[in-house]
Parts: sequence; structure tokens; C-alpha cells
Amino acid sequence: MATFTQCAPETVQAQPVVELVLALGSNYQADKYLPLARQRLAALGEVRLSTAFQNPDFTATLEQPKPDYTNQCVHLILTTPMRLQQLQQTFKTLEGDCHRCRQTELNQVRRVTMDIDILMIKLANIENSLSKESKSKPISDWIIMADRYPFKAHEEAGVEELILTKL
Repeated sequence: MATFTQCAPETVQAQPVVELVLALGSNYQADKYLPLARQRLAALGEVRLSTAFQNPDFTATLEQPKPDYTNQCVHLILTTPMRLQQLQQTFKTLEGDCHRCRQTELNQVRRVTMDIDILMIKLANIENSLSKESKSKPISDWIIMADRYPFKAHEEAGVEELILTKL
């Protein structure tokens, strides 16, 4: 049975990662940018996809309506382990390749072509996650990025579909 622990991303920046769960999101031309992102991610390793969900932007209001997002989770098993810091840069570059523009004005309605967030990781060297009391029992298989938890409803559904039902 898999176990989970939370960790601030900064504490594992230099650690090699072998598996991760990502959240992809797009509220502008998702039919174009989600396949592009999935294709580029597949070049890094084995990809399993959750169901794609269409969700309202949780920051939308009646006074400021915003386009719906298409969200999907990705379980990526890397062909070659990569440091978390390197993965973060790779995903930021991929967002840029999808013409992602960061918000420049305070009340601007953002068109997000591609947003990639790391939800969970598995480290290459499980010894780094061993319990101090027992060097033979891992504390955690999966490390949940504390800055992403608690997960949004669509992220939780995607994680359950990809990880929890497969263990």
C-alpha cells in the first residue's frame, strides 16, 4: 500500500525524481495545447492520463466571468531520473512553448494556454525518505507538494484515478 507525506518543494529541489503526478490546465485553446503538452511529456517517459475535466474558474464572479478550464492529471514515469529543480524548469519552458503569458494587469482575465503544476513526486533514492526510527521502512512512497495541498476537486479526482486505484 502506498503511503504519502507532504513536503515543501524547496526541501527536495536537488533530489532525483523518478515518478510524478502533474496537473495540466488550460482555459484557452485547450484542444490545441493539451495534446502538445501530453506529447512533450511523453518524450520524458511513460505517461498515463486521467479523465479530462471541464471546470469553471474558481476565481470567476458574476461581475467578472472567466472562461472554463480543461484540467487533466498526468502520471509520468521518467525514463531518466531528473532533479525536481530541473523538472520545474522543463515544465516552465513547456508552458512558454505553449505561448503561456503571465498576468500583467491586476484585474485582467487571463487566457492560460497551459499551466503545469507538480502535485506529487517519487524520489529515485528512497533511502532519503527512510524513517529515523526504522531504517528499513520508508515513511512515504509519494511526496505531496505542500504548496499544492489540499488538492482542488479535479486534482483529487485525477490523483485517485491514476494512483490510488492502481496500487
